Amino acid sequence: MDSATIATLNDRVKRDSMFVNALRETIGKSVIGQQQMIDRLILALLADGHILLEGMPGLAKTLAVRTLASAIDTKFQRIQFTPDLLPADLIGTMIYNQQQHEFTVKKGPIFSNFLLADEINRASAKVQSALLQAMQERQVTIGDQTFPLEEPFLVLATQNPIEQEGTYPLPEAQLDRFMFKILISYPQKEEERLIMRQQTANTIIVAEPVIQPSEILRARKAVREIYLDQKVENYILDLVFATRDPVKYQLPKLKGLLHYGSSPRGSIYLALAAKANAFMQHRGFVTPEDVRSVCTDVLRHRIGITYEAEAENITSDSVIAEVLQTIPVP
Repeated sequence: MDSATIATLNDRVKRDSMFVNALRETIGKSVIGQQQMIDRLILALLADGHILLEGMPGLAKTLAVRTLASAIDTKFQRIQFTPDLLPADLIGTMIYNQQQHEFTVKKGPIFSNFLLADEINRASAKVQSALLQAMQERQVTIGDQTFPLEEPFLVLATQNPIEQEGTYPLPEAQLDRFMFKILISYPQKEEERLIMRQQTANTIIVAEPVIQPSEILRARKAVREIYLDQKVENYILDLVFATRDPVKYQLPKLKGLLHYGSSPRGSIYLALAAKANAFMQHRGFVTPEDVRSVCTDVLRHRIGITYEAEAENITSDSVIAEVLQTIPVP
C-alpha cells in the first residue's frame, strides 16, 4: 500500500472513529475509573471478540456492560451462572402449544446483543460449552431449527479469582475463544470516594444512546481495512512463536516454565486487537505500540505455565513481559 492510499485511509478512519470519544465519555459518567476495562470493552466490540473478566465482586462489571449497551441502544441480558443451570436456561427450549398441537420455540436470554455471563465457572461443562459454541458460531440450534444471533453480539464472562470451591474451571480450548482476559483490580481511593458519592446520591445517571448498532457494524469493517505492515505482522508472529519455542528466540530460561504456547487464535486476535486499538487512536495504520499495548490481555490465557513455574511464583504475565522485552521491536 502506497503512502497516498494510507493517508486517505487515515483521514477516513479519523472521521469514522469520532464516536469512540463520545462512547468513552458516556460510559465514564456511570463507571468511575476502570478505564482499561472500558477501553477493552470497546476494543472487543470493534474487533468482534469476547472478554473474560477476572476480579472481585462489586467492581462495576455489570454496570459497565449495561451502560455500554445503553450507549449503543442495544439489548442487554445478565445470567447468574450456578451449578444447577441447564443449557435450555441459556439458549432456550421447545414448548408444546396445546392450542396449536405443536411445539414452539421459546428463545433464551442468549438472544441479546450484550450478554453478561456472571461467574461462568460456576456452571457445568455442558452449559459452558453451549455458551461458547454460540460465541464461536454466532448461531443457536433449538430442536431442528437454527437461529442466527443478532449483531453486534458481545459476551462478557466473569469469574472470581478467590472462590474456587464448587466451580468448573474453563478448559483451555474454551478459554481460547475469548479475545481478552482482563484482570480487574480495586479502584484508587479517590475513585472509590467518587463511587461512594455517586451511589449514595438521589440522582441516577442513565446513559443515553450516542451511536446505533448499524454504525458499530460499519466501524468493524473499517477496523479490518486498517493497514498492517508486513514488519508488524512479523513482529506479531515472533511474539506468538516465542511462546511456543522460546529457545529459538533467545529465551532459554523460559523453556522449563512453559507447558504450551499460544494457539493461532493468539496471532489472529493480536492483529485484530492492534487494528482496533489503532482505530480508537484515530489512525489508519498499526504501529508496534498498538501490538504491545494489547499483547498481555490477548495472550494471558493462551499460555500454559508449568508446576515448576507456579512454584517460583512465575505467572503468564511475567512470561509475556519477558517475551516483549526480548523480541526486537521493528
